[in-house]
Amino acid sequence: MTASVGAIQLQAMLQDGEELALLDVREAGQFGRSHLLFAVPLPYSRLELDIGRLVPRRSVRVVLCDDGASGVAHLAARRLAAIGYTNVSVLDGGTRAWAAAGCTLYSGVNVPSKVFGELVELAYHTPHIDSHALARMQKAGEDMVVVDGRPFSEYRKMNIPGGICCPNAELPYRIREFVKRPTTRIVVNCAGRTRSILGAQTLINFGIPNPVCALENGTQGWVLSDLELERGADRRYPDSVDAAHLPELKAAARKLAQRYGVKSISADEVDACLRDGKRTVYVCDVRTPEEFAAGTLRGALHAPGGQLIQATDQWIGVRNARIVLIDNDGVRAPVVASWLAQMGCDVRVLAEGINAPLSVPSAAVPQLPELKPIPAEELAAQLQARRFPIIDLRASTQFRAAHIPGSRWSIRCRIAADARAAGQAVVLVAEDVNIARAAAIDLAQAGINGAQLLDGGFDAWLRAGFASEASPDSPPDADCIDYLFFVHDRHAGNRAAMRQYLEWETGLVAKLDARERASFRLPPHSG
Repeated sequence: MTASVGAIQLQAMLQDGEELALLDVREAGQFGRSHLLFAVPLPYSRLELDIGRLVPRRSVRVVLCDDGASGVAHLAARRLAAIGYTNVSVLDGGTRAWAAAGCTLYSGVNVPSKVFGELVELAYHTPHIDSHALARMQKAGEDMVVVDGRPFSEYRKMNIPGGICCPNAELPYRIREFVKRPTTRIVVNCAGRTRSILGAQTLINFGIPNPVCALENGTQGWVLSDLELERGADRRYPDSVDAAHLPELKAAARKLAQRYGVKSISADEVDACLRDGKRTVYVCDVRTPEEFAAGTLRGALHAPGGQLIQATDQWIGVRNARIVLIDNDGVRAPVVASWLAQMGCDVRVLAEGINAPLSVPSAAVPQLPELKPIPAEELAAQLQARRFPIIDLRASTQFRAAHIPGSRWSIRCRIAADARAAGQAVVLVAEDVNIARAAAIDLAQAGINGAQLLDGGFDAWLRAGFASEASPDSPPDADCIDYLFFVHDRHAGNRAAMRQYLEWETGLVAKLDARERASFRLPPHSG
């Protein structure tokens, strides 16, 4: 029998300073529509794949959450117990009970980080500029540079014309390499608000002499101002930094870290903590993808610094865990740590950086069932001979765009019921083999054995020359529980979705209660 906790008890657990993994195990669309502020999304469809990375210590307190009606939290609790998690509870009544207790629910994704960005603007009075003013400055040829604080992959999709990609954590480290004059105005943008604000304030806090401001509402604000974006640009941060600048940069980074109480930690201390097993420890390399790929500490997570602040819940699944940041320069890790400290995190900078004599245990995926592969040609032949149930486990939007004729879309939390309806063994279609293998656990527990996996997935079906079909309205929107429309549709040019998203972002602070706001450690708001 899975233990349960009530809403009031969970409130106390969130404030007691002890480690807690509060995991919402519904799918992304369900989570995005309504969830607890500090809940970390871990969809049941990916439970075994991501739990070891998000919650590496199996004795930590875990509370699972759903809507109170679907039962998926209890399914997840049984799976976690089966793979060795020893302190798992379920929020009694889920989000419905939380709301009934007078507690606030939030929509959207990465909400703690988004709230933090809005609080930063209030606390620091971060300067900003609107799209029309920026366009006028560009047209007038003023001495200025637009810096895009997002990863290169996002920047390539759309950017402010003339902008240079330099992710937020890289800004203090690399800005002098392409902004030579201290009088040049620097405008930082992202797609919306958070990274624009944090990027601009990072440079200000670091103490650069240039005038700095954030582009209000980012690329979305640009579009809503009827201005054209640039697409496919390849301007990006320089690969190297002049070594002559490093002593000054390191000194500024140390000063910033000290300002917010960030301490360093030795490799021996981290190793002792890992061996002791009484604390959850995340070791995160905050450098660029290229640097991480070239070499890092064994077992370290790659969490590019700007993204770690922007989406902390993608890497850190345990509240009040210890976060140890590493770099190779003594600049980026302290800068990122200064923000995580203000988010209320227990954060340290590894004194020896990536050269530390340290090995971090890697998160292992629990053993999953093997599935018999079926080649596309054999599946096609069987479909001609008789109706063969095919369940497609790819994203619902991918299924809508194209799928094998006669197949149906499903997802792990529903697959047992969908397979029972089919009445016989099924063939699974998946982009990620492990998604199908995890779903096979639920099939087996429902007494449905012999599931096969389309070898090579849907791409192999197409390469073999077989037909596909589209269904733009199937599954219907209400069934697309893996997709949050207003977050994603804004990137497809949907202006209503853009407005809805920006209104959501700017309205987050007003939803905070006193306890939630006190979780952050920003300077007092003075205006």
